[in-house]
Amino acid sequence: MAAAKNVLLVLLIIMLLLSAIAVIYSKYQFRQVFMEIQKKEKELDDYEVEWGRLQLELTTLTEENRIEIEARHRLMLTLPAQDKIIYIKP
Repeated sequence: MAAAKNVLLVLLIIMLLLSAIAVIYSKYQFRQVFMEIQKKEKELDDYEVEWGRLQLELTTLTEENRIEIEARHRLMLTLPAQDKIIYIKP
């Protein structure tokens, strides 16, 4: 009878140790996944900042008078006088 109690006690201790190892492993896995989520959230924030910057740039580049402004400032072009314009009919 004492031998059976000892075997049962050893079996319970082994099960307790296995359970403790499983808890430790699951906590470790949780921390790994949590760190990965944090990393992905930071990447998402970076992409959102980039998206906002690109939207602002797109708005600036698609202004109606942008070509005229670039022509005047960078290429030093001006509109010709009304009598200098020649219309060509197709």
